[in-house]
Amino acid sequence: MSSPLVFAVTAVIIIAVAVFYLFFYRDWRRQRELRRPFPEPWRKILETRVPLYTLLPTSLKLQLEQHVRLFVAEKNFYGCDGFAINDEVRITIAGHACLLTLARRWSDFDEVKSILVYPDVYRVEETEDDGIVVSVSHEVRAGEASDFGRVVLSWTECEAASRPGSLHNVILHEFAHQLDYLDGAADGAPPLSGTQARQWQQTMTDAYQHLRHSLSHHQHSWLDPYGATEPAEFFAVLTEAFFQQPRHLADEQPAVYAALCGFYRINLLELDTADATL
Repeated sequence: MSSPLVFAVTAVIIIAVAVFYLFFYRDWRRQRELRRPFPEPWRKILETRVPLYTLLPTSLKLQLEQHVRLFVAEKNFYGCDGFAINDEVRITIAGHACLLTLARRWSDFDEVKSILVYPDVYRVEETEDDGIVVSVSHEVRAGEASDFGRVVLSWTECEAASRPGSLHNVILHEFAHQLDYLDGAADGAPPLSGTQARQWQQTMTDAYQHLRHSLSHHQHSWLDPYGATEPAEFFAVLTEAFFQQPRHLADEQPAVYAALCGFYRINLLELDTADATL
């Protein structure tokens, strides 16, 4: 075989491999992963640690299991401060996180690369420089998300979130921020378009201002006051309420509940066994 022909054949093979890797490899790898049976021990963890899982119809249970399998296969888990990562940790976190994509695209979490898990709440050092004074403060956190594809969680808070009747859920909260980042900014307005975007803007702005007004006048609010700090936190707090207290949210703020149903593409109150204690 002549040298030009060898070069041409080699170039074609390289291009074909590159095209396959860039455009088809991820889907091929995912389909291969999904052909494997879902491990029964993982299913037991979902039943124990993700209360909503047991209330889902069979089709949505299977969908959640598929998303969990891909999540565990593609995301890197790291234990911090000596914390040991095991299947209970992976499946608990994946199970709650994947509720957010249950009726959406799995690809919504493509940019999430790593999950760091601390045994308990942890301290972080914050530095602020106003051009004149540099100040350093320490904060205690239960979780955080970044637009670099990283989520940090406290395992004790994850355990608390997985108990039936829990009102707060740090996993849902931080992964809601990841959905918010999809359009490039954590501003409380995840990617939407057209009429849905306009309705979201009006509904959420009204609800956010109402919460801030109530708190400024020292009025009680059933919704976590942390949601009043900024629109991004409002969206994350509402996401917690949507999955943890759907009936209460629907009764208190039906327009907000409807907007979240549209975004997450699921109405939890239409499940036959939906309960306000979720």
